[in-house]
Amino acid sequence: MIVVVDYGMGNLRSVENAFAFLGIKVKISDSPEVLRKAKKIIFPGVGHFGKTIEELKTRRIFDILKEKINKGVPYLGICIGMQILFEGSEESPDKEGLGIIKGTVKKLKAGKIVVPHMGWNRIKINKSIVDNKENLLFKGIKDGSFFYFVHSYYCLPEEKKIITSITNYGVEFASSVHKDKVWALQFHVEKSQSLGLKILNNFNKLC
Repeated sequence: MIVVVDYGMGNLRSVENAFAFLGIKVKISDSPEVLRKAKKIIFPGVGHFGKTIEELKTRRIFDILKEKINKGVPYLGICIGMQILFEGSEESPDKEGLGIIKGTVKKLKAGKIVVPHMGWNRIKINKSIVDNKENLLFKGIKDGSFFYFVHSYYCLPEEKKIITSITNYGVEFASSVHKDKVWALQFHVEKSQSLGLKILNNFNKLC
């Protein structure tokens, strides 16, 4: 069972509809019992770091989510679903993330760029990682492909070897990462048309 985590925010139905288009059934839930049974987990959305962490704890799924990831259940994080994997964020300095990935989340600096970063942008794929047989999330995706972004913060992993793609928007940032059974994307696959659908289909086939 693929569970899409419901934390009261985000594009849950958009993700569900994208999978339905692919003929893949997912279950949207914030139930601790349902999450414990998940074979794969998707955490989508747009949201505030601190409020997202609070919602996970209020719904009693913060610790379960962390436990499932640590046990090797495949996880796909989208936008805030990527950011909460880190230890913390400048958006909410008083809140701790899941700490699955060492590093922090930084704010994009306005000036020559408009913040939030909203719209289509190119990803530069780290082919040495993506071509690994254990990481096929980007199978069929060409280097330089465009995906849809909506964010004001970006992830800064301590381990550069986990970065699977980078994007430039005022600063060069990690637009996707992969570590063990965790895949995470700063861009929105559910809004990225055919290439986004290809990535979701690839995730369904992983593991």
